[in-house]
Amino acid sequence: MFWNGKRRDTAFVARRYPRHWPGACGPDPTPAGLSPRRFTESEDKMNKTLLMHAFLLLAVSAAAQTTPAAMKNPVSAALRDILPGRQKNTVAAVEAMPADKFNSKPTADQRTFGELVAHMTETNYLLCSKAAAVPVPKVDEVKGSDSKDKLVVALEASFDFCSDALAKMDDSKLADTTEGFGGKQVSLGWISLTLAGAWADHYAETAMYLRLNGVLPPTAKKK
Repeated sequence: MFWNGKRRDTAFVARRYPRHWPGACGPDPTPAGLSPRRFTESEDKMNKTLLMHAFLLLAVSAAAQTTPAAMKNPVSAALRDILPGRQKNTVAAVEAMPADKFNSKPTADQRTFGELVAHMTETNYLLCSKAAAVPVPKVDEVKGSDSKDKLVVALEASFDFCSDALAKMDDSKLADTTEGFGGKQVSLGWISLTLAGAWADHYAETAMYLRLNGVLPPTAKKK
């Protein structure tokens, strides 16, 4: 064997340059086919992979401990959660309208404000009774021409009925059907969605009437 232009035997080269002649000075601890450097890189990669898996397991475990349990009745619970705010703002909007403006209306083809309040009262009884599958109570009918005080009391009573009815509601009957608008058969789930939308729509209408009469709606006031 020649090394740097000089003839050297294998033993000499192995003793002089052990890094270039692995295995000549004893058993080679490096697996076959891998240099010591490549072996170290493989260990590093393995360690990093194990650490990543460990971190992922910790993250999953932490998420499992902090994730809330699934809600049993999400639809009925949502209605019960939405109701207090809708009741507070809608009743406050009706109370904010001056009594002499209850006969006002944006255009000739629209309801007066008093008629709108009577409509909201009737809708609350109708939709809340259907959503909760409970009978509508017998109450005195209100008209748009009634006094402001009578209309406010009637609206508050309709919201109180909704609160009592929805307290008895659960999601097990959402697939049951009932008569909807126009005699169409609809599910109680459909009624529930319509009820939530009606609350939002009715408050928006009262806010529009108030602004047209120079009154700031409750939710627009600075706190």
